[in-house]
Amino acid sequence: MPVLHVSVTSPLPPSEALRRLTDFSPSRADNWAGVDDNNLTVHGRGDDWAEVTEGNKIAWERERYTWDAVAGTVSAVTLNSNIWAPGSGWNYTIMPDGIGSRVEVTAVRNGNGIKGKLVGALLSLVGQRVISSSTTAALTTRS
Repeated sequence: MPVLHVSVTSPLPPSEALRRLTDFSPSRADNWAGVDDNNLTVHGRGDDWAEVTEGNKIAWERERYTWDAVAGTVSAVTLNSNIWAPGSGWNYTIMPDGIGSRVEVTAVRNGNGIKGKLVGALLSLVGQRVISSSTTAALTTRS
């Protein structure tokens, strides 16, 4: 079970970084490389939670997102996926950093089936770089 930790900086202030992490509109695909419009479904949403299926034609997961704007935290727990086991997920902690933000990311990726175990093994090798790159890109671009 790979558990990966990365820290990224963003020019976005914490409130905008939080908004970007919890924006499930079609523009999500513009910011997150692993999400395409055809594989983004919002099943339900409240003030501080959302249940979303997102991904692409290769990998998808249905997640329960919860967030606390005051604490600057976002959590996504996998409910169902074609490659990740339930209970996998993401945790983000957003902190002010000058006029931007520093975002601490923890990914827990438990492979589901052969494909998930292979992708999990690959993440052990290159996951930190991939997660850092995709998070930085998502929290740097302007949408």
